[in-house]
Amino acid sequence: MDRHLTSHRAHAHHPIAAPLSDATVAELLARALPRGNERLLDLGCGEAVWLLRALAGRPGVTGDGVGPEASGLTRAQQTAEQLGVARRLGLHHSAPADFIAPHPYDLVLGIGVAPAFGGLLPALAAARALLAPGGAVLIGEGYDGSTPHGLATLVEQITADGWVPVHGHTSTRQELDDYEWSRAGSLAAWALDHPDDPDAAPALEAATAHRNHWLRERRGTDGFAVLLLRPTPA
Repeated sequence: MDRHLTSHRAHAHHPIAAPLSDATVAELLARALPRGNERLLDLGCGEAVWLLRALAGRPGVTGDGVGPEASGLTRAQQTAEQLGVARRLGLHHSAPADFIAPHPYDLVLGIGVAPAFGGLLPALAAARALLAPGGAVLIGEGYDGSTPHGLATLVEQITADGWVPVHGHTSTRQELDDYEWSRAGSLAAWALDHPDDPDAAPALEAATAHRNHWLRERRGTDGFAVLLLRPTPA
């Protein structure tokens, strides 16, 4: 099975590829885009869901999305045209770590992008280099939720690297559960609805394996946080 197509099917009912509700995403974007005329970059944008939601209703915002998967960018372009925001959206077929920015940005998004840079701190370093003066980074990262200090450890790692959190959201148990149930369930439903497709059997197997791994090994130990960060003054 194609990994990107599988992810698209798994996120059919939860297009934000993170354990965040629609209300949470809206609130985070409102805090991160207070003026309404910002220039926005999403590193590892997928189908550009964050960008599209940021541009919708904010006619002064412009955005660029960077991603290595051409089909996701194609779907993003189609959706942007349907929403009437295509002229304010630039899409770049590139690995996030290889992207050369044409200009600095007021907000850089990196939701779950750390693996593309080899870790959280390299991802933050790349984002810092792309910021305009006064700019901010919206970073989403998992952490060990099995200990009372898992979130504190994550935040301390970030602040020690020269960042100040100015807002944040910790995914609730409901958001974490909703995301995992939707991810496994959407892929399983696709497999059941397309029994003649060559991908049906492996998709159902993958959905079952993901659900079992989550229920047996990760549920109750996983955590996820999104932090709005500004650089520490020099």
